[in-house]
Amino acid sequence: MTDAEIQDFITRFAAAWAARDGEAFVALWHPDGVLRTPLVDRPVAGAELGRLNEVQREAAPDLVWQLLDWTSRGDVVIIEWQCTRQVGGKRFDWRGVDKFRLRDGKIAEERVYMDTALLRALRAGVDPEPIRRAAGQGVAFEPLSVL
Repeated sequence: MTDAEIQDFITRFAAAWAARDGEAFVALWHPDGVLRTPLVDRPVAGAELGRLNEVQREAAPDLVWQLLDWTSRGDVVIIEWQCTRQVGGKRFDWRGVDKFRLRDGKIAEERVYMDTALLRALRAGVDPEPIRRAAGQGVAFEPLSVL
């Protein structure tokens, strides 16, 4: 892929997040693309991304996704991001990395990498602040197994 094609992909991906637009996400995916994320207990087909977006928007309506950095080599694109939302009246930030393998300018595979320690603490009813301080980041989602 050319630098211009990769930049176009990054721009469209960030715009889909900014709009939280399920159709914009689906448009980024190759018909047989697969998402692997620790937030869902199974691989997610690209065609399911619209529904995943709806579930996520309902669970975290205040979620803000922000592009921090990216790099690429050939058909592989790596994006570093940060998400922010309110949890218990406090700002809650976490970071992660997505690794994409593109085919024909669309996502053939996406793997999401992030620390899930805070998620586990929140779900267990444990104060996540000591973990947050130790780890410096975390997750404020519940696994999305409703697809």
